[in-house]
Formats: sequence, C-alpha cells, structure tokens
Amino acid sequence: MGNMTPALLWLIAGVLLVAAEVLSGDFVLVMLGAAALGAAGASALGAPLPVDAVVFAVLGLGLIFLARPALKRRMQVQRELKTNVDALVGKRAKVESTVDAHSGQVRIDGALWSARAFDETQVIEVGQTVTVMEIAGATAVVWAEP
Repeated sequence: MGNMTPALLWLIAGVLLVAAEVLSGDFVLVMLGAAALGAAGASALGAPLPVDAVVFAVLGLGLIFLARPALKRRMQVQRELKTNVDALVGKRAKVESTVDAHSGQVRIDGALWSARAFDETQVIEVGQTVTVMEIAGATAVVWAEP
C-alpha cells in the first residue's frame, strides 16, 4: 500500500482540479487535473516521485500552452454562433412589395417579412435585392444596394 500512496494522492489532486474547473471555466485547472491524472498513472506503474513530478510538469505545460488555446478558440467560435433573428442581420433579401420608411415586405431565406427602409428617404421597388441591417420586433429594417 505504501507504493500506491503517491498514485492515490495524484489521483485525488487530479479529480479535485478537474472538479474545480467548473467554478473557473478557464480550462487551466482541467489541464492541471489531466496532468495530475497522468502523474497518477506514472506513479501507479511504479515510477519514482521525481519522475511523477516531471510527468506532471511536462503534461501540465504542454496542455496549458498547446491544448488550452485550441480548446478556447473552439469554444469561442461556438459561443459566437448567431441564432434566431441575429442570424438574419447581414443577409440578402428580395423585395416582394415596395419598401419605404413605413412599410413593405421582403423575402429572407424563403420567409416573408414585414420590412421598412433603413434610410427613410429610400423607396425600394419590387424585385430589388436588399441587405437586412437589423430586426426591429417583427420587421426587417433593410438597405438597398446603390
């Protein structure tokens, strides 16, 4: 049992670090936790404590400086994914009935939307292509390409 004590301590440290990641959300503690689990594996295979420490250090640094940035980039891209009406901003639409500062209709991705002109002086005729500038309630605010 004396030989398994370092492995058990590394295992406990790894599990605690991974669990603590829930509070931080910055992917540092989970990387250190994974490194501790790697050191626990080395220790369980009979490696002496200095080797365990080297395994922990190498894995920890490698995970923090190599895996963490890639993981953060991937998570950031998923958070920036636009949904619902936010996804319509910037899309092209076809004018279905004349659009002016007060009324009109456009077709965006096959769906018919109430619309009004972004520039109150514009009158946009049927068939023109417009860009959705914003969604205000249930109305698409559009801009005609010059």
